[in-house]
Amino acid sequence: MFKNKVKLCIQLVLITLVVCIVAGLKTETNRIGVTHAVSYFKESASDFSLSTIELKKAVESLDHQDSSTVVKAKAALKHSRLSYKRIEFFLNYFFESDAFIYNKPAKVEVEEPYMEYQEPTGFQVIEALLFDDDPAAHRSALLDQVVLVSSSAADLQALLYGFEANDNQILESARLELVRVITLSITGYDAPELKSGIEEAHESVYSILQVLDPYFKAGSPSASKLKSTLNKTLIYIAAHPDFDQFNRMEFLTDYALPLQEQLRDFISELQLDLNEKSVFNYQAKNLFSADAILPASFPEASIATPEKKALGKKLFLETALSGNLKRSCASCHHPDQYFTDGIKTSVAFDGLNHVERNAPTLLYAGFQYGQFWDGRAKSLPEQIKAVISNPLEMNGDHQVIISSIRNRKDYIDAFQKAYPDATAEVVNMDRLASALAVYVMGLAPRNSGFDRYLEGDKKAMTIEQVKGFNLFMGKAQCGSCHFAPLFNGLIPPVYQLTEYEILGTPMNDDFEHLEKDNDQGRYGYFPIRYYQGAFKTPTVRNVEMTAPYMHNGVFKDLEKVVQFYNLGGGAGLHLDLPQQTLAAKPLHLSDQEVHQIVVFMQSLTDKLD
Repeated sequence: MFKNKVKLCIQLVLITLVVCIVAGLKTETNRIGVTHAVSYFKESASDFSLSTIELKKAVESLDHQDSSTVVKAKAALKHSRLSYKRIEFFLNYFFESDAFIYNKPAKVEVEEPYMEYQEPTGFQVIEALLFDDDPAAHRSALLDQVVLVSSSAADLQALLYGFEANDNQILESARLELVRVITLSITGYDAPELKSGIEEAHESVYSILQVLDPYFKAGSPSASKLKSTLNKTLIYIAAHPDFDQFNRMEFLTDYALPLQEQLRDFISELQLDLNEKSVFNYQAKNLFSADAILPASFPEASIATPEKKALGKKLFLETALSGNLKRSCASCHHPDQYFTDGIKTSVAFDGLNHVERNAPTLLYAGFQYGQFWDGRAKSLPEQIKAVISNPLEMNGDHQVIISSIRNRKDYIDAFQKAYPDATAEVVNMDRLASALAVYVMGLAPRNSGFDRYLEGDKKAMTIEQVKGFNLFMGKAQCGSCHFAPLFNGLIPPVYQLTEYEILGTPMNDDFEHLEKDNDQGRYGYFPIRYYQGAFKTPTVRNVEMTAPYMHNGVFKDLEKVVQFYNLGGGAGLHLDLPQQTLAAKPLHLSDQEVHQIVVFMQSLTDKLD
């Protein structure tokens, strides 16, 4: 008996020991690179802090009479930005609110729905002031900014008090930094005047290489390949630092996108996958894959099934949704016209007047967090219900519509197939709107020449179109508002916000005699001055087929649209628009470059069934 008890105790001790060892190994494995990443952050943060002190000294030395002081201040800003990029992956992931101090867009941000204003601070504000006609005149404002940046940078180490993280998070932060490189750095999003984006991309990729080093030593089969690609990427960027001349297409196809795929496989082999921050589907091959951003990520998204899509398509063409039994969704969004109607603003319900704004394409329309030009609807189902009941659009009564649909066997059958688990009355307004939303969300073919080119078909785009892409994502700054991969206002790298911009779009297209548009845009929904004339950034996919353009349909062709941006929007064309978020400075695009941008956008045209 005693021997059995001793034997049992020994067995329990051994089991406990094994469990502890396994648990210890698991804990250790789960922190392969955390200590290293923290050490790298500390060292880089110290360098960054020193760079901000030098920036402060340069700003203090600004002199009206000595233009070289401005040159030195710009160089100091560039150096500090490059230093910042080495800690960006860590700071943005673990201390996002603190990161805003340094690299926030140089425009007022509104925190909805609380309507709190976030005044611009940091590098982008400093850049805008330094590139003004008389930077020294802004010396006081510049000092306010550099003091804020330098004092905050001096305290960065304090953020690490009580800091905890795991390897999954470290690797996700590196993954998101690569998305920033692909979508923001190479477009000049946060340094449009300095044009330091390519050099900054180098620092970001370098930080990724450094933070991954302990994981390479863990012995993953794909470690050697990934490390080699990172080094080759750094060599390529270092050899091509010129912002305007950088070949973004070559960079993406030969380096960045393969790097993204290899990083995915590497993290998967380590079994350290995590997605806490972004709606980007990390299992996609790369950012431009059709499954990179999934419909299910968006508000009130319903699981798509063939039955729901079929019901949604049937409802899309259904005139019983309107008050006069004559109009349907397709009345303003013709499937054979890329889901637009080809006119400035659609004909209203009465057949005589017109609605206020242009009917945009429904292709990729669901891939944003705001619907309508002013973003007042937060989801597709909400928008659909509003359109159906709008007196100017379909003038339908929800109760009357549902009553009518419930009397039709074809719809009863279709709803039951689409929603087999529904209880009580299967036909209701929520399911009707949901089915329509599923259909609209499915209008995202991703089979354009551009998409095929990135998949490896080098004949899918012409040389001129490739040049246009490089301009679109670089010198022309289009890609800094029409973000990849959907080329709309969905902001990378986390893709959880939709951007609104004030462009100064006029009422007419005569650049010599512009008239200010009276449409207040998002201001009509949120009446604050920072939203006066603000509109959602739509996709430019299929833009070749969806003229006329802008919220009011004012421009008839793409060349005119590009020239409008080229000249600095409404403010650049001398309209009084103090809140314009589009830079008013001209882009200095040649006629040939304008043409190349237009032909690139034509490569974004999908083939529809």
